[in-house]
Amino acid sequence: MGREIPVSVLNSGHSMPVIGLGTATMPLPSPDQLISAFMDAIEVGYRHFDTASVYITEAPLGQAIAQALHQGLIKNRDEVFVTSKLWCSDAHYDLVLPALKETLKKLGLDYVDLYLIHWPVRMKPGTSISFTKEDLLPFDITETWEAMEECSRLGLTKSIGVSNFSSKKLSQLLAHATIPPAVNQVELNAAWRQRKLRDFCNENGIKVAACSPLGANGAFWGSFAVMKSPILKDIAMAKGKSIAQIALRWIYQVGGIPIVKSFNKERMKENLEIFDWKLSNEELDQINQIPECKGESGEAFVTPEGPSYKSIEELWDGEISKIKLPPVWNSPE
Repeated sequence: MGREIPVSVLNSGHSMPVIGLGTATMPLPSPDQLISAFMDAIEVGYRHFDTASVYITEAPLGQAIAQALHQGLIKNRDEVFVTSKLWCSDAHYDLVLPALKETLKKLGLDYVDLYLIHWPVRMKPGTSISFTKEDLLPFDITETWEAMEECSRLGLTKSIGVSNFSSKKLSQLLAHATIPPAVNQVELNAAWRQRKLRDFCNENGIKVAACSPLGANGAFWGSFAVMKSPILKDIAMAKGKSIAQIALRWIYQVGGIPIVKSFNKERMKENLEIFDWKLSNEELDQINQIPECKGESGEAFVTPEGPSYKSIEELWDGEISKIKLPPVWNSPE
């Protein structure tokens, strides 16, 4: 059986394991392959899984959890923390609750542990991940969040939060929220350190979940700024660890919750082995010298003529305006 994973207590009072397995992947494997990978993850110790309606992995994840319960790998549903996300086409007041109910149906669960607004973006109803600029609509955080709060009150999600929100957008949300967001899931790694956002979230009791913790060096976006960093390589060699372990430990040590994505069982195990050692202050200072590089610009949500965001700077409220975005590099694997 797998190892015990530390937990972090959210502002909702619920506990969240401090490392999770992400389920977004392209191209999408078969359902059986996904179920097998999720079962492997449960076996080696993962108890926190991150999915979304747009990932098309909710049903296989739910089936894996059901099989794990049947086989005794987990004793009850409460042992597993499941996050899912509201897609932009459902970010309308009257569509949020039906979207969550559909997510629960696919997962085969009575509730999720955390439900996030996937992006601060709204689209025409029925729009999938394949969308055009004409599908974009103005985003109204007030009414969307009111519907998220209703999902929480109904007990269909234990905690609610957001994803890809800047400090400014979080501040606007906090100004009128009855239930504050418990989590903001954003791109966070050793080459995109998000100091301003981390500080804001820490001051306001919001946990930061780190997607792309290794730089999203995949086939459709991202960079190798983390995995090919000479600084991380030197630290890894000195400590007898992998570069990935150094990168994940950095996130954990600065208060983030890494959402890793590997379906390789040995790498899954390796990614969990970050809790019984530390990076020194000197090593943390060295990591702060890595040139900053963001993988996901969100450019697909930008339309210079409106009605959505007119620039990348507006989408991120200036928090990435001075950072050069990398080209898309294909993974060598």
